[in-house]
Amino acid sequence: MSTHVGAPGPGPEGTSAGAADPRGSGADDDGPTGGAPSPAGDASAPAAADPAAAARDRRARRRRITGRVVVVLVVLLAVVLLLAGWLAFRAVQTVNALTDAKDAVSDVRGALDDGDTRTLEAALPQIQDATGRAHASSSDPVWRLAEHLPRVGPQLVAVSTVSAALDDVSTGALPAATTVTDLLGDGTSIRGADGRIDLEPFVAAAPDLVDAAAVARTASADVARIDTTELVGPLVSPVEEARDGLAQVAGALDAGAQAATMLPPMLGSEGPRTYLVAALNSAELRTAGGIVGSLAVIRADDGALSLVDQRSTDELKGLAEPVLPLTEEELAVEGPGLGRFVQNAVMTPDFPRSAQLLAARWQQDVGGAVDGVVATDPVAVAALLREVGPVTEPGGTTLDADTLLATLLHDAYLRYPDLRAADSFFADVASTIFGALGSGGGDVRGLVEVAADAGEEGRIRVWSAHPAEQERLLATALGGAFLSGPFDDAAGVFLNDGTAGKLDYYLRPTLTVEELRCTGAQPSATVRLDLAYDPPADVASFPENVTGTSGVVPVGSLATSITLYGPVGGAPQGLVTDQGVVGGRSATVAGRPVTVAGSRLDPGGRATYRFEVPVRDGRLSVWTTPSLTSPGSVAATCPGADR
Repeated sequence: MSTHVGAPGPGPEGTSAGAADPRGSGADDDGPTGGAPSPAGDASAPAAADPAAAARDRRARRRRITGRVVVVLVVLLAVVLLLAGWLAFRAVQTVNALTDAKDAVSDVRGALDDGDTRTLEAALPQIQDATGRAHASSSDPVWRLAEHLPRVGPQLVAVSTVSAALDDVSTGALPAATTVTDLLGDGTSIRGADGRIDLEPFVAAAPDLVDAAAVARTASADVARIDTTELVGPLVSPVEEARDGLAQVAGALDAGAQAATMLPPMLGSEGPRTYLVAALNSAELRTAGGIVGSLAVIRADDGALSLVDQRSTDELKGLAEPVLPLTEEELAVEGPGLGRFVQNAVMTPDFPRSAQLLAARWQQDVGGAVDGVVATDPVAVAALLREVGPVTEPGGTTLDADTLLATLLHDAYLRYPDLRAADSFFADVASTIFGALGSGGGDVRGLVEVAADAGEEGRIRVWSAHPAEQERLLATALGGAFLSGPFDDAAGVFLNDGTAGKLDYYLRPTLTVEELRCTGAQPSATVRLDLAYDPPADVASFPENVTGTSGVVPVGSLATSITLYGPVGGAPQGLVTDQGVVGGRSATVAGRPVTVAGSRLDPGGRATYRFEVPVRDGRLSVWTTPSLTSPGSVAATCPGADR
């Protein structure tokens, strides 16, 4: 009886006998074709029966697999090294190109400051070539792929972002800077001997400037979003420099675009305009910088400016009722005097509201609507006079930038104890200075830069009766729209004289951010207000128009009202001294918590006040009253807040 070929038989632990052959029963089996069992010890027995041979076979297979893996790893390593070398090569190219660009930009900074168009135009191709090379070398597919690597990726992203932004600005924005430089220059191309400004170049340049400003804003925003906390040390400073530089370029081009689009119509390119100009007197503080000392009407007609009317505020007597209805909030904080007395129209921190009150008062008492209102303080006028040069008023007094403040705010009150005589002197000075400006005095570029700086410091404010223009002014420092503009996160601390005299000439207010706390659930800052009052020793003997008529403090002492505004939606916050919280009245204005407190300083007196302000989105802005020695705002930024 024969056994069926390949039939299973019992094996160890119940397994089949065939399972003992690790090679299976394929074609490589060395046994007889019929599958009959070989005699024991037969040399022709299958190799699988030899454990040593099976082990050798397994080792051979492992060697073959290992060899293949080694080959793959070597290839991968070669590719990685090749890519790393390519990246290193590209990085060197980028660094060299950015260095060339930086050197070229450094060379033209002086040209921009000096209005040297030729130097700027000559350097522009070099800058564009350098930034173009930097952008090209940091934007190829290998670089983009490597940007996804951990740790290395953020460094590469930062470099490529900066390179692209600089290239965009050099090609799409910087050429417009030559247009601005040409427009301003030394003024000979746009300003005639009679002082008339040629507005057509501004109209022609406006479209390019608007486009350039948009490019610069986008580039600045891209670089501002870079998280410098993820960068290695050597990269942090260059990225921050690029961020700050692009922000300056964007700001300058924005200002140029606004000037080119707004100045022509505001200066009468589309028909004559009339503006009410309020001269503020910083010797008697009000929120905007000082009481309204005098008013004038300026006519703008196709770039020519002329003085058509001028009034002392003494001619506009106090009213029994406000010139315009006041809100409950205004009555609670400023009182009815905001609308009854023209001098007090700038007690509100919102200049558009002040402008409405002033325009309404002029129309009621003098007659005629105005196209806008401008307010300026003596510090801004002194800076303009530095560009115009010395002037001599009809009474024979010569004024220059260094003597204007002392002459107007101190000497005049001692020389003219009668307020009407003093007002007449002020009117003569104002008309003389305006006459010098209107007739072509001063370098155009210098005048524009001075006016821009004064606007940033809150020393020049502008309101337009034309809605489209006013909408654009609202978002600028020049508009002074603390309550009605997009400044919800800003705080404010404003000063108003309570002595009814001119002693603020001797007051030195200083506002600082004492401590900035950027971490935690509710970031905040401590803001410090220092007041120093240093009048002459014989101040008590000065005329009453200087020492004051309020009677709330002894003669020679100074009373000041301090109004603290928190951000919209902020918690009520009072003023604190070393002795504790200063009492005062509280209110809510436009969603802001408001505290009004009083301060008294005797001659030589000092006072320090502190208050807490929430820091939102890593930024802090505090508006204040511009004084003779301090600007109208302070700001602080947390690290990384520009992202």
